Amino acid sequence: MQILRCSPRRKPLFVVCRFVMIAALVAASCLLTLSASAATSFSSHSTNIVAAPAAALPVSSSQSKFGPNVYIFNPSMPQSQIQATVDSISSQQVSNQFGTQRYALLFEPGTYGSSTTPLNFQVGYYTMVAGLGQSPSDVVINGSIDVYNQCFSGSCIALVNFWRSLSNLSINVTTPNAGCYSGEFWAVSQAAPMRRVLVNGFATLMDYCSGPSYASGGFIADSQFVGSTVVNGSQQQWFIRNSNLDGWTNGVWNQVFSGVVGAPAQCFPAQKSCGGPYTTLATSPVTREAPYLYVDSHGHYNVFVPSVQQNTAGATWGSGATPGSSIPLRRFFVAHPTDSADAINVALLFGFDLILTPGVYNLHRSLQIYYPDTVVLGLGFPTLIPQRGNASMIVNNPNGVLVSGVIFDAGPKNSPVLLQVGNACQNDDCHHHNDDVASDPPGLYDVFFRIGGAAAGKATTSLVVNSDNVILDDIWAWRADHGSGVGWTQNTADTGVVVNGNNVTAYGLFVEHYQKYEVIWNGNGGTDIFFQNEMPYDPPGQAAWMEAPGIDGWAAFKVADTVSTFNGYGMGSYSFFNQGVNIYAANAFEVPPTFLASSMNDLLTIFLSTSGSGGILNVIDNTGGSSTIVNPDTPVTVVSYP
Repeated sequence: MQILRCSPRRKPLFVVCRFVMIAALVAASCLLTLSASAATSFSSHSTNIVAAPAAALPVSSSQSKFGPNVYIFNPSMPQSQIQATVDSISSQQVSNQFGTQRYALLFEPGTYGSSTTPLNFQVGYYTMVAGLGQSPSDVVINGSIDVYNQCFSGSCIALVNFWRSLSNLSINVTTPNAGCYSGEFWAVSQAAPMRRVLVNGFATLMDYCSGPSYASGGFIADSQFVGSTVVNGSQQQWFIRNSNLDGWTNGVWNQVFSGVVGAPAQCFPAQKSCGGPYTTLATSPVTREAPYLYVDSHGHYNVFVPSVQQNTAGATWGSGATPGSSIPLRRFFVAHPTDSADAINVALLFGFDLILTPGVYNLHRSLQIYYPDTVVLGLGFPTLIPQRGNASMIVNNPNGVLVSGVIFDAGPKNSPVLLQVGNACQNDDCHHHNDDVASDPPGLYDVFFRIGGAAAGKATTSLVVNSDNVILDDIWAWRADHGSGVGWTQNTADTGVVVNGNNVTAYGLFVEHYQKYEVIWNGNGGTDIFFQNEMPYDPPGQAAWMEAPGIDGWAAFKVADTVSTFNGYGMGSYSFFNQGVNIYAANAFEVPPTFLASSMNDLLTIFLSTSGSGGILNVIDNTGGSSTIVNPDTPVTVVSYP
């Protein structure tokens, strides 16, 4: 049956279309049957309905619309009140690695703090800090917004500083009487993005105030750092895209810059003459920045949707407004963790975009994205957990669909996939609905997957991309190596990411600990700029971890033999087999023998610790040498292949 979409973006037709849709639904009840839970959920929102061009689904312009875990600050509030609130949340969340609490701290346009009374606070787990201006300059923090090391048994590190974010504001770094902590400290690892941030003053990605200060990050995009060199320090790897720097101190294993004005020059592997290791691309081939919530000059909430750009460098807002368009909040269904999947799907069927407010969503069926150009925006790291072996989200018509700021956890029953973008392939054809996607590409931003850790969970594949031209912008797919429900036969998961679509571009792809290929790339014309991987720690023996008879282990990144063109830059794979027996992977990367020269660039493997066993025998296709106990913590590199 053909389903009519009443697109909220076609405003002149919206009222008529909505009445036609409602009449059609009443007349043809076979189209949709509302479950009791969905009906109850809609009823519970009814008090939030405001005037709209028709009998709108639940909308609200008030702060309460976003629920109790979204805190919206404005400059007229006493700073003591703001400080007490952010400190209270920080004290709860700094060590709350696997808790269920989620928060968004949002700052309306204006200035907060001063040179004498700065606003300084730490950001803990599952905490989103963002400005509500249309430009980062609209929200100014005189102070600092920090992430420090966590200390365990006297060892202070940033290796597990995950699941937090900072975006869309300016920081005039002001830290009087802070001692060693003078500056903006952002000592994070995976799943802790910084976007659309202007830092005026000293910034460091390493917390050097306590040791040993190990860190394994990270991701920055569309940002500017003014007045100081950014300290990379101990960060083992880092990816920064379309930003502006006044300087960068050093590299460790894999520091990658794409479209960054002021980036260090290409230098891989590390050399005395140029420092490094740096992988530097002058421009990013195709980008579309993440959507974001803002308040306009009339006090109305909107979501800004940036436009696609080609071959760019520097922040999108550096010399003018970011190109794009706005969607008013009334066109969104604002979901809460108490809403059922049925209720959310009804809103999506009616053509509404979706905001997921902070919390954990237990889903008994998949969220279905029916229409192109749908925006799904997460506030405060909403976490989707399938309960019946279902996918958490399926994007049926991916043209222009943007999904940002969501965690996908595996559920108690094995799911074949957690997030699927594009319909499943038919007759090996994944591309028959993608004619217009190149000019309106789909995008996934700060989308994170977790198999175990918070609780036992299983999923065969975390992310499947069937559509062409998708932009993957900061993905961390993690089969947990610590936490709850962790073990070779407990949190089972074959593969983190499968790309079937053509011309897919990935920036900042982190995929770790899966039990077979970690990434399988089947589409032509793809590009990956930065890849970070740790192979699974816990295969019980070599026989349990074999790609094929005579081939030890599984490659971390497999480009299918049917692929004719692919380009990779700055890609690393590390091993730490901790079962006390020698486990080997024959190769970290496998690509077709027919690849053009220099398709793969700046590749490396590392044996992480002398307490591990085995290792990786070759970097790529029996080329590049081994990383084992003989050369621990030492990159083994291939500059160009084939």
